[in-house]
Amino acid sequence: MILIWSLWLKWFESAIIRRISNLKLSLPRSCRIEETETERKRRTITQQLTTDFSLMTDTQGSQNTLNGILNAISKCKVQHNQLLKEQQDLSRARDDQEDLAKQFRQRIVKLRICLEEDDNNQARDVDSERKKIAALHDEESRLKREIQRAEEELQLEEESTHHLKQQTDVSTAAVPEKKVVFTGVTGDGANTLNFDVKPHIVYPMEEGTALITFEDEEVAQKILSLREHKVDLGEDCAITLEAKLVQLLVPYQVEMDTEVCSRRILVSNLPKKVGEDRLLDKLEIHFAKRKNGGGEVDDSDMLHDSGNVVITFTENNIAKGLTDKQYHDVEFEKGRKHSVKVTPFLNGEITSFQTRLSACGRTVLLTGIPAIMEQENLQDLLEIHFQKTSNGGGEVDAFLYNPLGQHTLALFEEDCPTEDQSQ
Repeated sequence: MILIWSLWLKWFESAIIRRISNLKLSLPRSCRIEETETERKRRTITQQLTTDFSLMTDTQGSQNTLNGILNAISKCKVQHNQLLKEQQDLSRARDDQEDLAKQFRQRIVKLRICLEEDDNNQARDVDSERKKIAALHDEESRLKREIQRAEEELQLEEESTHHLKQQTDVSTAAVPEKKVVFTGVTGDGANTLNFDVKPHIVYPMEEGTALITFEDEEVAQKILSLREHKVDLGEDCAITLEAKLVQLLVPYQVEMDTEVCSRRILVSNLPKKVGEDRLLDKLEIHFAKRKNGGGEVDDSDMLHDSGNVVITFTENNIAKGLTDKQYHDVEFEKGRKHSVKVTPFLNGEITSFQTRLSACGRTVLLTGIPAIMEQENLQDLLEIHFQKTSNGGGEVDAFLYNPLGQHTLALFEEDCPTEDQSQ
């Protein structure tokens, strides 16, 4: 709009100057009246132009002269120059604003790119952290499973340790009281830590056989080496016997799993002069009382081989307290008390049992014995025959004859050395 206005002012100024120049050139010097008319017309045109475009700001007198028009034109030029200057200022301001807008647009683009990169980086970081969290959760679950498994194993170990502790406690406290005496026999102590088991082997004898045990093992080996033996029974009667080695199946290795019974106790160091029934009754009465640390008794049994008593309670928590105290004063006779020892009762279970054949060094099996006379007579004749050194025999320690038609069970026990053999 300013440019249009300045162009219009230039055009208007040029038109007025051309109009005035044309009027001066067309008027003759002699025509003063016409010149006045011309000036009047020029003034009329100027006033009209001034009225139409409001370009003349001077007084009415200055508008009617050429100088006034020129002054007006000068003023218009000044205004035009000011407008041009303002236009330039506005153009510079517009350019500055465009440059600033361009910079802002570039900055916006850069910021948008940075934001996109930040968003992508953040998304990658979030995804990475999620993966790490998932891995940590998996690791936590695995560790929890391992902890649970370790706790279960620890519980099993604690139970095993508790069981072993009970076994250890029993090893020092579960031995019942026994009376011992020195008999004059000495030993080297080599087998003091061995678990001794006395064998009791039942041997079923065949019909028409005999078992003979010699005092000397060398005699038994000589009889076995001769194998066949002719026995003279008198009156021109003789029988032929065969000597065989006796082999028995004996335990070789025994493993037992023992545990302390929670309802039973073993009572030892009992008085000898009290009858069995009275002894059991007094023990039941004593250990049934709460003030003595006992409880309701379910049963009581006498172990005749050891002379100890096993007492069974109905509750599980009674035996432990009694065995911890060990020694208890029991009144078997009125006014007189006797101290008995209470130890844990062990329940045992054989977990491994291995056997092997063992040859009897001093015992020989005689077979092929016919029933030709009474049992006692024939047994005496056979024993006499094998006692004679002329027949290869020797001193007989034991002899057992099982005739035809009978069933006999022979009991084999541990071959303990005699005093002479031990020396």
